[in-house]
Parts: sequence; C-alpha cells; structure tokens
Amino acid sequence: MTTWVPDILGDGYEQTTLQLGEDPDGEGEVVATLVRYRPAGATARRQAVIYLHGFTDYFFQTHVAEHFHDRGYDFFAIDLRKCGRSRRPGQTPHFVTDLALYDDELDWALETVREQVDGGSVLLTGHSTGGLILPTWLDRVNRRPGGTTGAGVSGLILNSPWFDLQGPSYVRNVGTVAIRTVGRVKDRLQLRQPPIDVYGRTLHRDHGGEWDYDLEWKPLRGFGVTFGWLRAVRRAQAVLHRGLDVGVPSLILRSKSTHYSMRYTEKSEVADLVLDVRQIARWAGCLGDRTTIVPIEGARHDVFLSREVPRKQAFEEVDQWLDWLQGQAVSEGQGA
Repeated sequence: MTTWVPDILGDGYEQTTLQLGEDPDGEGEVVATLVRYRPAGATARRQAVIYLHGFTDYFFQTHVAEHFHDRGYDFFAIDLRKCGRSRRPGQTPHFVTDLALYDDELDWALETVREQVDGGSVLLTGHSTGGLILPTWLDRVNRRPGGTTGAGVSGLILNSPWFDLQGPSYVRNVGTVAIRTVGRVKDRLQLRQPPIDVYGRTLHRDHGGEWDYDLEWKPLRGFGVTFGWLRAVRRAQAVLHRGLDVGVPSLILRSKSTHYSMRYTEKSEVADLVLDVRQIARWAGCLGDRTTIVPIEGARHDVFLSREVPRKQAFEEVDQWLDWLQGQAVSEGQGA
C-alpha cells in the first residue's frame, strides 16, 4: 500500500518516495518522489495526469495541477532521481549517464497512479528535457506486450521539448563528437558556460518574475551541465531522430520565437530563451501516431510559466485538445 505524507507545497499536496537502490552511476542510494494534488474532500477519479519536469527543475507549478484537477483529472508529478525533492547530499544534480535509467521511476509512477485511479487512463506531460525523456520511454513501453495503450496511457502533452542540440548543424555535428568522447572518459566534467541568469530572472518573484520556487532546487543560473549527462541526452535525441512510436496522440506546445541573450530585455519575457523553437517544429513528426503542434505567441520556454495572456492561450489549447482526445476515446468505445 502506498504511503502518502504532506508535501512542501501545502494543503492538498502529498508525496510518496520510491527507494531505487544503489545508483548505477556511483553516487550512493537514489530515490524518486511522486507528488499528488488531492484537495480536501476530493475522491479518486478515473483519469489522471503525470507531470515530468526538465533540467534545473522540479515540480512546483501548482496552477498546472489545479487546472488539470478542474478538468476532472487527478494530478501527479514526479521528481526524478537527484532532482528537486529526490536529490540527496553529495549527488550531482540531475546526473545520469543514460536517460533509460529513468525507466525505473517512470514505470513505478505509472503503476502507482493507475492504482490510485483504479486502473483508469493516464495522460503524460513533460517539459524540456522531460519532453525528451517521456517519448523515448514511451517508445520502449510501446514495444512491450499490450503497448502504450495497454499500459493505460491515453495521450502525451509536451511543453517545449528538447528534441535537438542548439546551434547550426556543423556545430551540432562537431559538438556531438566532442560530447561523446569527453562524456565517455570524464562524465562529471562540466562544460564551460557563461553565467546567464536571464531566464531565471523572468520567472522568480524575488527577481522580477511571478513565481515562487526553491532556488536551491532551481537556481537562477541553472546547474552545471556535465559531459556525461549531455552525452546521454544526445544519444536519446539520436534515437528520437530515427523515429519513435509512442503509441498515443501527442500535443506539443512551444513559443513562436527564440531569443538568446546574455542581457535582460523586454524580449526576454516573450520568447524561448533556452531552445530553438524551429528544432522543436522540425522533429515533432518523429513521435509517431497523431501529433498536434501549437506555437504560442509570447510564450516563454516553459509555456505554463509565461505571462498571463500566452499562459491562458496555452491552457485553452490544452483544453481543446483534451476535448478532442476524450471524444476519440468515446468514439473508440473506451469511455472518457
């Protein structure tokens, strides 16, 4: 039986922890944390959402949880090993040498959530690196007996997924060779990167933004990027580029524009400061099944942390897509 305890987010939020055992990457015992939103008086529903964060991130977006709850979904979010609630002293934030290692906690999360909703359907949503982890995992799930739908997954929503390395093709090609070489022999060596805090400043309420979150778990300048972790990302992106079959319809939300800058300007508030949105559009068709991609004018990298107008549009797009998805389920005799 799953044991739930109060979560740091306050009333209605609880968490449970999975002990994953010894870290294959040699950083001690690792755990994963599943958070659920169930306000007082609410009972379990027959459909649920599992939310997956990105790099330098963890789950704190209560407005997302509450929106899905108002739509009739039980809401859950997972903090992966070494991320947010799940990071333990001495562990390198977010460090893994293979994104497939996350299969353990993702399988557990899906099984736990399906128990909570009495075998009902589960919608998955992932942001940034989480938007790469989820579809590559789902492709593996879809090759198991019964496939993705047999596992209870009904659909996939990706929020600015990280489908490719930023920069021109020649830089990506040369850079990938260097990442593979260094990542193999010095996996914890960090890339040299300028200390940019522009994106963090657009978000955190103490620095001009709107949102409150733990700067130890999501620092303004981000965590250092290790060669071993980036090598794992590039391997997963190569798998995606060859084509996946996630087995369920997907909705992809992204900003309409990218704006890279080391200095804050008004444009920093209304563009993706992290990823090249053209790459998201280019590789969206690699997921398999039916894919809907929607650019949002004025959206940030995390479209659900955008200013009010683009954020509202993003939720409207989600609601329209959910209406369509539920209509498909009814027409196929699966119920809502």
